[in-house]
Amino acid sequence: MTRSSLFLALVLSLAPAAACIATEIPPVSEQAASAAREIDALLLRSFSEDAPGVAVLVARGDTVIYRSARGRADVEAGVPLKPEDRFRIGSVTKQFAAAGVLALVEAGKVKLDDPLSKYVPGYPNGDKITVLQLLNHTSGVKSYTGIPGHMAGPIRNDLTTAQLIDVFKDHPVDFAPGAQWAYNNSGYVLAGAVIEAASGQPWHEYLRTTFFEPLGMRDTGDGHDPAIVAKQVKGYTFDGGKPAPAMQLSMTQPHAAGALVSNVDDLLRWNRALHEGRVLKSQTYRRMITPEGKAADPGVGYGFGLTADTVRGQPQLQHGGGIFGFSSFLAYLPGPDITVVVLENDDTYPGRERPDALARRLAAIALGSPYPAPIAVPVDAATLQAAEGVYRFPSEVVRTLRVVDGRLTAQRTGSNRSSLIPIAKDAFLYEDGFNRMTLQRDPTGRITGMRFFANGEGEGVLGARSDEPLPAEPRGIVLPRPVLERLTGSYSVPGMLMKLFIEGEALKVQLVGQPAFTLQASSPLQFSVPEVAAELTFAEGSEPAASVTLRQGGQVIVFKRVP
Repeated sequence: MTRSSLFLALVLSLAPAAACIATEIPPVSEQAASAAREIDALLLRSFSEDAPGVAVLVARGDTVIYRSARGRADVEAGVPLKPEDRFRIGSVTKQFAAAGVLALVEAGKVKLDDPLSKYVPGYPNGDKITVLQLLNHTSGVKSYTGIPGHMAGPIRNDLTTAQLIDVFKDHPVDFAPGAQWAYNNSGYVLAGAVIEAASGQPWHEYLRTTFFEPLGMRDTGDGHDPAIVAKQVKGYTFDGGKPAPAMQLSMTQPHAAGALVSNVDDLLRWNRALHEGRVLKSQTYRRMITPEGKAADPGVGYGFGLTADTVRGQPQLQHGGGIFGFSSFLAYLPGPDITVVVLENDDTYPGRERPDALARRLAAIALGSPYPAPIAVPVDAATLQAAEGVYRFPSEVVRTLRVVDGRLTAQRTGSNRSSLIPIAKDAFLYEDGFNRMTLQRDPTGRITGMRFFANGEGEGVLGARSDEPLPAEPRGIVLPRPVLERLTGSYSVPGMLMKLFIEGEALKVQLVGQPAFTLQASSPLQFSVPEVAAELTFAEGSEPAASVTLRQGGQVIVFKRVP
């Protein structure tokens, strides 16, 4: 399953160095050895050894370049993570389910243009929804993880496939089948139901007998199976910057959308088999990885359980996963034959990169073209001050550079503010570690513009410095601590959990899966998050606030307090 997110800034942590737990793999070349050293250093500075952590595997073909783990499998007991540990993989499950449906297509038991009603009789409008639309998120059915209230309590109930379908089948659709694209967990529950109807087996049993056992994937299976869970690490969230047990859910409910458990070794086996033609025939595989219809729209690029992307100019097939207590990312670069696996036993990332960003960085290292390290070089205050200004780009994009607390920051209109890390003379790296910009000067040394490199790639886009004054900086008021304490706690809507906590003297907000931001008060009930152009309004009263309303980018979302 995935989590919706509104706060999008990423921060790289510089954690104290300590040894990783690794399995030594003899390097096949000096480049491989160099890549292993870079990855080790990256994990050491990004993950603490005494908190929930990560297991990582990077391979070129069958040759493992790096296989390591850092952090704790059980924080309370002090048990360290090991590379072979099992994790919930969330929506990485979807590619297994998609391949399962396609194997049934090859067996003549399913057709992609079959109506859903053939496999789930009586499903509303099921004669208009095709199996293909379930696999590429164009069915329009209501995603059950977005139904109000479901994630706050009912998600804990054990349900059969039929009972889970009953949760969402009668809700209004989001759009007519095939008319749009929207990521949808219900679509993959229905894909699981197709597998069950066509194979006569529970969806996870079909995957076990068809894929896992033949491929030797002994650590992969259903997250509701006690035998599988027995070797699974504990899952965590972060509450006020400290690890805490993750929210509970029944693993019957992620279903074919996100219920599998696996480890880095099995996911390498899977990548090798799937992308080498040992799972599906070449024509079927090509259909799986080729977006079509609305799933091929710019910015989507979704096949069946896989998304098409690029890293350093190389095509990449990928999918991430997020589920209570865990997050994951599995990527494959067909040209250089590179696999990247990232498995974390937490669902929030305080002070460090998200798994997709970490996987991108690992892939670039494996390619021999790493992204710049976020290591600051000295820059005097006058140089930073001289860069302040409004820069106008093509297509009416505006970016503002401003010095805040001694650091140069950049903010695109309507987006989050990012502190910039000076990495060379006139070169700055964004906090996400990928976006980059360089100042442009005329022959006299005067700053005339900036060149922005999205994801640090390509030739960049040039923006001209205008003569406009800097926009006014919003100012807040200082509130007594008891006023702030009334607002602290957890608030939720379906698919999102928001946490409010006090750190030092500041009230901070964090959406699960996103970094924390400091709130700026304009009244005891009204706060803003300048970095992401968001506003929060809390319910009145003397008791702990019952709700908080988030306004951002035209959206209005009311979060209710979690008891």
